[in-house]
Amino acid sequence: MIRFVVGPDRTLVPDLAARLPGRGIWLSASGDVIEPSGAKGDSHRQLVRAFARAARGPVSVPQDLPAVLEAALVRRVSETLGLARRAGQAIAGFEKAREWVRTGRVRLVLQASDGSEAERKRFLSGAGDTVAIADPLNGAGLGRVFGRDYVVHVAIAPGRLAEVLSIEAGRLAGLRRRSVTGARQESARLNDDTGMNG
Repeated sequence: MIRFVVGPDRTLVPDLAARLPGRGIWLSASGDVIEPSGAKGDSHRQLVRAFARAARGPVSVPQDLPAVLEAALVRRVSETLGLARRAGQAIAGFEKAREWVRTGRVRLVLQASDGSEAERKRFLSGAGDTVAIADPLNGAGLGRVFGRDYVVHVAIAPGRLAEVLSIEAGRLAGLRRRSVTGARQESARLNDDTGMNG
């Protein structure tokens, strides 16, 4: 879920950290909810109407809301991964990261979204089912965090930062996904902080 608040000027503001004051409006972190199917203008009007109902008044929703959210989530993943690296809770590189996996020191593995599928599978061979895997950033994005040109494999030790990374990577994956079934759209509703449906 992603929290939004309505600013003083009635503009919708994403609150990814869920800390801004005011009554929040929660929306499923799913690409087909943030950007409903249909013509571009119709999709945006549909989203504006849904937010207006939940906010109990008119709201201004950015036309490029999906892109704004994706960029913000990529930034949050990068910043959190940077914290994990500086805290000694994240390590990059095939051999070093795989050693952490082999010795059970891993809660989460991040792999470059544009990395070789064969290489990614080879890295994970023998990892078991207990290691969570995500690919929120491309190799250049992972590399920037570690001061390198390109990184494919990152191991994250258990702890609060790994949990935050897992959540943020999950939200980003959901936002990038587009469902072709109507069931998911039916189940994804706007909710406010009071638990009432909008």
